[in-house]
Amino acid sequence: MSAAAAVAGNTSISPAPNHTRRQNPSFRRLSTILRFSKTSNTLTSAAAAADPSPVFRSVESFAPATVANLGPGFDFLGCAVDGLGDVVTVSVDPSIPPGTLSISSITGDHHSAVSKLSRNPSSNCAGISAIAAMRMLGVRSVGLSLRLYKGLPLGSGLGSSASSAAAAAVSVNALFGGLLSPTELVLAGLESEAKVSGHHADNIAPSLMGGFVLIRSYEPLDLIRLEFPLEQKLFFVLVSPEFEAPTKKMRAALPELVKREDHVANSSQAAALVAAILQGNVRVLGSALSSDGIVEPKRAPLIPGMLAVKKAAVEAGAFGCTISGSGPTVVAVVEDEEKGREVGRRMVEAFLIGGGLKAVAVVARLDRVGARVINTTAD
Repeated sequence: MSAAAAVAGNTSISPAPNHTRRQNPSFRRLSTILRFSKTSNTLTSAAAAADPSPVFRSVESFAPATVANLGPGFDFLGCAVDGLGDVVTVSVDPSIPPGTLSISSITGDHHSAVSKLSRNPSSNCAGISAIAAMRMLGVRSVGLSLRLYKGLPLGSGLGSSASSAAAAAVSVNALFGGLLSPTELVLAGLESEAKVSGHHADNIAPSLMGGFVLIRSYEPLDLIRLEFPLEQKLFFVLVSPEFEAPTKKMRAALPELVKREDHVANSSQAAALVAAILQGNVRVLGSALSSDGIVEPKRAPLIPGMLAVKKAAVEAGAFGCTISGSGPTVVAVVEDEEKGREVGRRMVEAFLIGGGLKAVAVVARLDRVGARVINTTAD
């Protein structure tokens, strides 16, 4: 059975091609706990300022979509979902000036996304991340070209910009032998996120690391991968309407001040969510995910039909439902794939009836691997 199954609707979020789920054995899996100290102004990588030689002619990488916030975990919790994501190929290109990068093509499943993206690398999330990785490596003697395949639509709430950034950073790093640390890859992606959607790691970190990720601190950056039990089943029902919710617009809707009682309530639900992840308790995970009292109430009115969709998900048997990232995708959690399809159908109906929006539902598993190299070409 496919890890991501479309169950309804007229818009599509295409699962990544099957080959994107392979992991190149030469690429080291990202570590469980990443720590970076800013007590020094210099990066810790041994590659910094080294001008390394490429070990491949080209590298192709896949990075998965993500669900950020997970309800009460605004800007500090996120997870990766299987089968959906972007692909970036980075190649050594003699026609490109040494030490620089050019975007040679942008293709993908979503014409509107492809047509809106700039091929200027300084204005493109994949380009920004790739350039940051090149700078960290100290690449000066060769020029690179980048090809971006968008499997995710823009403004979907599935970490579209982070997926491109993660795949780009991984490709550049692998091209030069994997010299950068996982922390540096996250920091490269954060440069991109800061320009495109804001300085938050709850998409880029899980896209790179896989699984559930807790951002314990931004200053200094401190990331903890939360291990969901392997034996426990967990499925995400991702329902995306034909509606774009730009991250910057959705962040502008958030309150500047939070009441003490709301802070206490959200903190307890976020703690319950972390405990449920570690224990593999999908019922509590869903309940906590549904209990955001600060961000969701401000954003839900901006997504037509959101409240009706959440109600339909729970009535159909989902353990919980909330906005994925900044939306408009809505995520529900279940522990049975067939139940997930039924929940998805009900949510799609609710979007049409309650919000007048066509939508598509996808049932996906947790992506435990994160960004990975899927193909390399040697000289």
